[in-house]
Amino acid sequence: MNNEKIVFFDIDGTLLDHDKQIPASTRESLKKLTENGIHVAIATGRAPFMFANLREDLGINTFISFNGQYVKHEDNVVLTNPLSKEEITSLEEAAKENNHPMVFLDHEAMMSNHDQHPHIMKSMDDLKMHYPGYDPSYYHSREIYQALLFCESKEEANYRNTYGNLDFIRWHDFSMDVIPPGGSKARGIEAMIEHLGFKRENTYAFGDALNDIEMLKFAGTGIAMGNAYEEVKKVADVITDPVDQNGIRSGLEKVGLL
Repeated sequence: MNNEKIVFFDIDGTLLDHDKQIPASTRESLKKLTENGIHVAIATGRAPFMFANLREDLGINTFISFNGQYVKHEDNVVLTNPLSKEEITSLEEAAKENNHPMVFLDHEAMMSNHDQHPHIMKSMDDLKMHYPGYDPSYYHSREIYQALLFCESKEEANYRNTYGNLDFIRWHDFSMDVIPPGGSKARGIEAMIEHLGFKRENTYAFGDALNDIEMLKFAGTGIAMGNAYEEVKKVADVITDPVDQNGIRSGLEKVGLL
């Protein structure tokens, strides 16, 4: 029987503090986990290319990205759940008619269908990211795991009502994530532990945001950061301290992993 343990960490507000830095105690804790033979993985809504430097820095080669749409262990792609080509083609046509630009993301890059739009500019600035490259046909020949649709909340109802086979998640005044229906970090964890042969009760997950709820509920032990949303704390088995107050180390100690 496989009794190996694995811990999944969200990035923003969990591994990284509010200044996008890794607290020293977090870095030390992850090193100790690895030394003790416990597997360490990342579970994030980000695209893989958005946290490649972090993976290299921490020596982590197991991850769930795009909230469960692209899952990889070392060199093995464990799960992919791309958007339907027909759905995003239809969505882009409707968005163009409304003068709403889009950005398309796969595991390697993100490309926009508009080269200088103020809504894209503002959204990317707030993420502290560069403006995407310009390639309107990028999604035609690639598997796209997430798209961004740039419109204001007063303009979104028509998209939600028309495209029931897509999930729309607003993350900015000017932008929504567009992902396949039913995708989640929990689904990614399920695929990963099945691939590795681990038991669900030996999985642990740390998170703070609304897209971590399913993951914390699914894991054998779900740990909410002290800075987590109240809805996240409600589903957690354990609540630790905030990210900038040694929250990862305290949480690992509370569940007996350190």
